[in-house]
Amino acid sequence: MNEDLKENIMGALELVIDPELGVDIVNLGLVYNLEMNDEGKLTVTMTLTTMGCPLAGTIVDQVKRALTDIPEIKDVDVNIVWNPPWNKEMMSRYAKIALGIR
Repeated sequence: MNEDLKENIMGALELVIDPELGVDIVNLGLVYNLEMNDEGKLTVTMTLTTMGCPLAGTIVDQVKRALTDIPEIKDVDVNIVWNPPWNKEMMSRYAKIALGIR
C-alpha cells in the first residue's frame, strides 16, 4: 500500500471516536497496523483501551463505516488484538492534552 493511501485510511480512522474517552482511535494509539491484499481487502489490526470493552462491536462497525468511501478498499476486516497491551504512552500529544494527561 502506498503512503498516500495509508494517510487517507488513517485520516478516515481519525473520524472514529472512542465513545468512552471522546478521542479518535488514531490519536489514542489504538491502530497498530494496516495491511491490504491485491483484491482490496484491508485488515486493520487494532486494540481497545480495556479488555472486555462493552463498546467493541460499536467501534468495529464505526471503523468499517469510516472506510467505505475509499475506492481502493473493497472489504474491511478488523482484527482486535491485546498484544502489545495498550497504555497511555501510545497516545499522541493531542490525545494527552485532550484528556489532561501529562
